[in-house]
Amino acid sequence: MSIKKAQQQVDQWIQNHGVRYFNELTNMAQLTEEVGEVARIIARRYGEQSEKQSDKGKDLGEELADVLFVVLCLANQTGINLEESFNKKLEIKAKRDHNRHQSNKKLQ
Repeated sequence: MSIKKAQQQVDQWIQNHGVRYFNELTNMAQLTEEVGEVARIIARRYGEQSEKQSDKGKDLGEELADVLFVVLCLANQTGINLEESFNKKLEIKAKRDHNRHQSNKKLQ
């Protein structure tokens, strides 16, 4: 699925189920909360913290999808074509970072 299509699907979901978008500040707080949930899973499952029994059933994919959903909401409500912006960013990163990463001895 394209990012453009995902933005359209989120917008349709908001219209059908969400009444309206939360305001941008509320969505930013939601995004922070969702990223925190991702961080908790990663810290406990892949990091050095022990995983609590209550966290063992958490689905990292679902939590990442929550992050994506809120990012798409923010893009929609601020008029951002995220697919276009993402493609531009990939071009910039490819030019800027190729040699830097290729010559980074820490990555070898």
